[in-house]
Amino acid sequence: MPSSASSESRNRLAKESSPYLLQHADNPVNWYAWSEEAFAEAKQKNRPIFLSIGYSTCHWCHVMAHESFEDEKVASLMNDTFINIKVDREERPDIDKVYMNVAQMMTGRGGWPLTIIMTPDKEPFFAGTYIPKNNRYGQSGLLSLIPKIKTLWENDQDNIQEVVSRVKSTLKRDTQSEAGPAPDSDLVTEAVSSLASRYDPEKGGFGRAPKFPSPHNLLLLLRQWRKEGDSQALEMVEKTLQEMRMGGIFDHIGKGFHRYSTDSEWLLPHFEKMLYDQAMLMMAYVEAYVATGKQFYAEVVRAIAEYVKRELRSGNGGFYSAQDADSEGEEGKFYVWSYEELESILEPEEMRVFAKAYNIRPEGNFTDEATGKQTGLNIPHLTLELDRLPDEFSKSRDEIYKLLEAARVKVFEAREVRVKPHLDDKILTDWNALMIAALAMAGRFVSDEYTALAVDAMDFISEHLHRDGALFHRHRDGQSGIAGFLDDHVFLTWALIELYQTTFDTEYLKEAIRLQEDTIKRFWDEDVGGFYFTSKNSEELISREKNPYDGAIPSGNSVAAFNLIRLSRITGETDFEDYANRTIGAFASQLQSSPGSHSMMMVALEHGSGQSLEVVIAGNQDEDDTQKMIATTRDAYLPHAVVILKGSSEQSEEVNRLAPYARFYDRVNDKPTAHVCIDHNCKLPVHDTEKMRELLGISEPS
Repeated sequence: MPSSASSESRNRLAKESSPYLLQHADNPVNWYAWSEEAFAEAKQKNRPIFLSIGYSTCHWCHVMAHESFEDEKVASLMNDTFINIKVDREERPDIDKVYMNVAQMMTGRGGWPLTIIMTPDKEPFFAGTYIPKNNRYGQSGLLSLIPKIKTLWENDQDNIQEVVSRVKSTLKRDTQSEAGPAPDSDLVTEAVSSLASRYDPEKGGFGRAPKFPSPHNLLLLLRQWRKEGDSQALEMVEKTLQEMRMGGIFDHIGKGFHRYSTDSEWLLPHFEKMLYDQAMLMMAYVEAYVATGKQFYAEVVRAIAEYVKRELRSGNGGFYSAQDADSEGEEGKFYVWSYEELESILEPEEMRVFAKAYNIRPEGNFTDEATGKQTGLNIPHLTLELDRLPDEFSKSRDEIYKLLEAARVKVFEAREVRVKPHLDDKILTDWNALMIAALAMAGRFVSDEYTALAVDAMDFISEHLHRDGALFHRHRDGQSGIAGFLDDHVFLTWALIELYQTTFDTEYLKEAIRLQEDTIKRFWDEDVGGFYFTSKNSEELISREKNPYDGAIPSGNSVAAFNLIRLSRITGETDFEDYANRTIGAFASQLQSSPGSHSMMMVALEHGSGQSLEVVIAGNQDEDDTQKMIATTRDAYLPHAVVILKGSSEQSEEVNRLAPYARFYDRVNDKPTAHVCIDHNCKLPVHDTEKMRELLGISEPS
C-alpha cells in the first residue's frame, strides 16, 4: 500500500498530512477528509455519509482497503451512494471516541477499521468494524450492504430517524454523570481483587486471549504492595513483566514491544509497535526495578529505550507514532524466520545455542492464528531462563551471553536488509508526553542518559507544538495543527512533573502548574466535575466525551486527577487536590461498578487517600551531601514522595514562589539539609542520609 499520494491522486486526500489518509489518496473511492466541505456536499446531494476511521499501522485497515477501497466495483457503489469520509483516529481521537462509543452501543463490539454510516448531520444509523467485500460467514459484504443502505435511505427515513433518536438518547445518558464525593480507599482494594480474579498465574497478565500488556494495572498493583505489603500484588506484577519479556510480544532481535498477544502465552503478537506501549511499559519496568532492585527490569528499560531511540526518534528530538505490523503485504513478515534462513546466517555453534535459547525449530514454533496450522516459521522467544544454558553447552555464563549477543546482532543485521514495516512519522503531543514521562523516570532511577532524551523531546514540543499559549496535537512535515485534546494537556503535565522530579529545573514545575490551570479553564465540567475530552472551543460533535475508562493508555481524567494530587503536594495548593477529588467523585458510580477497569483512577485515589510524603532538600546541587540526599530519595520505592530542591539562591526564590510552604525549609548550620514531612507531620531537619533513611522508613541499599 502506498504511503504517500501520487501527483494524480484520485480523491481529496493528497493534500492531507496524515500518513493514514495519504495511504488512501490513490483509492478510486472519492474520499474526503473530515471537513465542512464534505458535510455540505452530503446535504446538497441528500446522501448519507460513509465514515471510515482507522490508522496507518492497522493490519485490518490495510486488509479492508486492499479488498474493497482499491476495488473499482466497490468504489463505484460507494461513490454513487455516499459522501465518503476518511479519518485518522490518531489525529482526531475526538471523532474516534464518539463513534467508537456508537459502535459498541449498537453492536456490542469495537475496533478498527471502524465503519459508520450516518446522516449529513453526523447522526449515525449503522455501525460496524471490518466489513468484507463479499458476504462471508453470515456477514454481509459491502457489495450487498451498500444497495440495502441506499434503499433504506431513499425509502425509509422514518426507520433511520428512529435509530438515530435511540443512539442520541443513549449517548446523552451514557455521557451524563452526577457530582458526588470521591469513593474511599476500600475501592482500591476491590480493584486489586478484581485484577486478581482475572490474573493468569501460569503466564501472567489478565484475562485470556487476546492478552494486552495493560501496564497501568501493574502500576496500581505495585502501590498496593507498597502500602499493604500485599505479596500477591507484587507476584502478579513480576510474573507479568517477566513473561512478557520472555514471550514473542517482545522483539528479541530488535527490542521493544509489539502491541498485544493474540494468544494467552505472549507468543504470537499483533506485530505493530506503538510509541505509547513503549512508554507505559517502560514506566512499569522502571517502577518494578525500583521496587525490587532486580537488574532484569532495568535491562528491559534499556532495551525499550534502545528501540525507541533507534526507530522512533526523529532527528529533532520528537518521537514518531508507530511501526506497522505488515511489510510486503503480510503481517509479521519482517519479524519471523525459517530455521534454514537462520542456519544460513549463523555459525553452527551459534545456531545450536540460539535455536535452544529462542525455541527455533525446523517445523516452526507457532501456528497460524486463522487456520491453526504450523507455519514453518519461528518467532524468537524464551521459555527457559538463559542462566540454565551454560550447563547444557559446557560453557560459562559469560560465554553463552556473548555468543547469543553476537548471534542476535547477525540476525538483526540480516533483518535490516528486509523491507521494513511502514513507519507512521507523525509526532503526537500526548504520546510523546508519555514517552517523556517514562524517560524522565528512567533517567531518575536507571541512567542519566535517558534524561537527555526526555529533555530533547520536551524542547521539541515547546518549540513546535506550543504556540501563543495554545497546545497542538500533531506535527508532521514541519507543520503543526489540530487543537490539543485533554490527553495532550494532562499527559504533558505528567511529563513536566516527572522532568521536574528528575532535574529539579523549576521551569518544568512552573510550566506544569500553568498547563494544569489552563486545562481546568479549557476542559473542566463546571456542573458535575471531571474533564471533557474536547475543549470549550472545539468543533461540536454529536456528543462531548467525558470518560474515566482506561484503554491501551490511561484515561485523561485519571491522569488529570493523579497530576492534581501531585501538584497539590508539591506546591501546597489545596485547590488542586479539591479538583482531583471532584474529578474522582464525578465518576464514582462507574468506578464502584467496575473498579478493575479504572486502574489509573485507582492509582490517583490511592495516591490521594494514602500517606503524603514531601521532602525538601536545601543544598546546592553540586555539593556531595546534597547529591547523597537526592540519591537516598531514589534508593527505594516511594510512589507517594515528592522531592523539592532548594539549591542556588535564584532556584530557592523560584521554589518559594511556586511552593510557598518551602520558604520555611532552608539550610541549617550552613549544611545541606533534608526536611521530611510525612502525612502532614514535619520531622526535625536532618543532615545525613542515615537519618533520612530512618525518617523515610527505608533500609540501606544492598
